Amino acid sequence: MSSTITPMGEPIGNFDQPVLPIADPAGFAAVRTAIERSFSSSVVQDFLRSLDRSGLRIRHFEQVLDRGILGAAVKEQYSRLGDADQGQIREFYLASLERVLPELRQKFFKLYAYY
Repeated sequence: MSSTITPMGEPIGNFDQPVLPIADPAGFAAVRTAIERSFSSSVVQDFLRSLDRSGLRIRHFEQVLDRGILGAAVKEQYSRLGDADQGQIREFYLASLERVLPELRQKFFKLYAYY
């Protein structure tokens, strides 16, 4: 057992998480960059506002993609990724939304609600 690193670059627990190679590094990087940009401190509030106006829940990643909220070309880039790469992107997106400041999460509570 050893400490591993998440797609966010943070150590997690004491278990061995398999390291999956990225099949399409360029496509993966493009989608990951769009997610990082959306959750960056300078634009995250605008991103959350656009989700709120669209009536989407933040955890519904595929719906966020379908509406183009992460960017017009991101859905196409994501669809070209293999299953393993898509899984890692989804995990990265979900980890990113959990890192939003508590004040913003409270302000946009409906986006984060499970009901």
